[in-house]
Amino acid sequence: MRVELAVAACGLLVLAGCSGGVVGGNETEGSQQAGVAGARLTGVVHGGQNPIWGAHVYWFAAASGASGVGAAAYGGRGIAASASNASASLLNATDTGYSDSVGAYVLTGSDGSFSISGDYTCTAGQQVYLYSLGGDPGLGTGANAAAGLMAVLGSCPTAGTFSSGLYVVVNEVSTVAAAYAMAGFATDATHVGSSGTALALTGIANAFANAANLETIGTGVALATTPAGNGTVPQAEINTLADILAACVNSNGSLVSPAPCYELEMDTRVSPFDTAKAAISIAHSPVTSVAGLYALSSSTPPFAPALTAQPNDWTVQIAFTGGLTSSFGTLAIDGSGNAWVAEYANGAVKLSSSGAVLSGSGGYAGYGLTGPERVAIDPSGNAWFTGGGTRYIVEFSNAGSFINSYDASESGVSSFVTGANGIVVDGSGNVWVPTVNGLAEFANSGLPIGFVVSGPQWASPGGYAAGAADSSGNVWVTPYLTSAPDFLTAFSTAASGGSGEFMLLYTGGGGLNYPWAIAIDGSGNGWVTNNVGNSISKVSSAGVALSPSSGFTAGAGLVAPYCLSVDGASNVWVGGDTSENIVEFNNSGILLSGGSGLRTGDQNPVLSIAVDGSGNIWTIAGSVNEILGAAVPVVTPLSVGVKNNMLGTRP
Repeated sequence: MRVELAVAACGLLVLAGCSGGVVGGNETEGSQQAGVAGARLTGVVHGGQNPIWGAHVYWFAAASGASGVGAAAYGGRGIAASASNASASLLNATDTGYSDSVGAYVLTGSDGSFSISGDYTCTAGQQVYLYSLGGDPGLGTGANAAAGLMAVLGSCPTAGTFSSGLYVVVNEVSTVAAAYAMAGFATDATHVGSSGTALALTGIANAFANAANLETIGTGVALATTPAGNGTVPQAEINTLADILAACVNSNGSLVSPAPCYELEMDTRVSPFDTAKAAISIAHSPVTSVAGLYALSSSTPPFAPALTAQPNDWTVQIAFTGGLTSSFGTLAIDGSGNAWVAEYANGAVKLSSSGAVLSGSGGYAGYGLTGPERVAIDPSGNAWFTGGGTRYIVEFSNAGSFINSYDASESGVSSFVTGANGIVVDGSGNVWVPTVNGLAEFANSGLPIGFVVSGPQWASPGGYAAGAADSSGNVWVTPYLTSAPDFLTAFSTAASGGSGEFMLLYTGGGGLNYPWAIAIDGSGNGWVTNNVGNSISKVSSAGVALSPSSGFTAGAGLVAPYCLSVDGASNVWVGGDTSENIVEFNNSGILLSGGSGLRTGDQNPVLSIAVDGSGNIWTIAGSVNEILGAAVPVVTPLSVGVKNNMLGTRP
């Protein structure tokens, strides 16, 4: 009973005096005892194809702060390891008979096998994973203290116990899958966590679930196709990353040059070092030491098929094509982490956070929705579509049920029909539609409120190209390739009658040159892509240029920037109209992704980009793509602009 009470006390409230639930103290040994809760779980730990015996196998749950605490229990890129984000041990030394400074563990046998016979209790909804450390890979050189491996089990079932007979292969492939799935919430292998808010718990649950898109847990084999059957997995890249780790795992663990563990430590800058921590470091920094890491993969790799040439970077991307055509507009992410896609042929398409098609083979169509190009999510999670050949704005519930189809030509603001270039939802749920003739506003019910067509916020003969809403509910818009190519406009949505009172006109400076897409960061600053100049610009909410006169540039990695999104650290991710690359800047405009950027993989221009609550980057190019764990998780926005706006704060 003591195990159940000890873990339940920590449960999801790790911050409440539990210090992450990790068992401390010196290593002790004794005979394993039968646990008091949970079904039997068995598995094997392998380095490459060799069993590892004498390894310590720990079972952890991700840390989670109390509801409303915010980022107090977060792990992730740039977040230091601390007691508040320490993963919670699900094992108890009294039952396992073993513990060390990392926590309670079970040992692997001579064949690498291990058994957890009821020695655990988990709380429904906790995100759990296995972590193996040390052991002898059977090479005759003794134990390897640097051999760290992981495997994601996912969400603890409602019953608090996994099914009897669950078998887990813990190897380098499962470690790569775990590292990339957990990257948005992992500082290292023992510090994985989120806050206890609903959005954060959803984000980390979706993140852990994505590990099953990369490998089969019972075999430790990298997948080529997602379990739903509509996603292409980079199997050769995952195997190559596993081969890189295996070079160190299948050694004596020496950290003296030129040993493989030494080289991997230098390439990943992990200290204290093990291969699981190295895998997380690679997922966090996929453009670092690409050549050095690739050189560690063997000419006779233990995992195949593998890459035959050095990649541009180490991002892991899944491309979703099944159930979709190749003609897309934009996408938006809802509060559950689902991706809504404006697709010319099928109308509104909804994908789960793991990429499974939720909207059926024909999407959500009809109701006047013809060739939609733009999509936004309102505060209730409903999806709004417009653009293309339609004169309608169409609203669907989050479950896909039709709610409203508003015919703008009958509203008295028929100029809306001409060139609807975006759709934005403010914090009140009102819908704003930038067009070539002005800015139309509609109530969440679909009734027209106003139409802005004149004043200093207007530059004939253009109109508005894109829009975004900030955290105060103000709407920012960019011009539609007008004769005055260097201005932005903001409107207050709090004006009497909700008519969109003019608030700010920013002209000139900061590199603005035909600004196109726009996004707002967590401080309320506007970021825009410059259609001319191969740069992006930053403007404060007071209309002050915060970027240099040429904007922020990225060399060959940023050509014809077209779309952008802001992640939870207010880093800015940008896609190009003539390039398959995306680039990352920090909030000060410093390039983080290297001169060539990150390759999306399908060799098509990036037309839409968004960051979800798991830290995954979604793009639209030749397919709908999900890049795992490269970004910092964000609050799912209330407003998504023409090329997608994300407010850069953690949930």
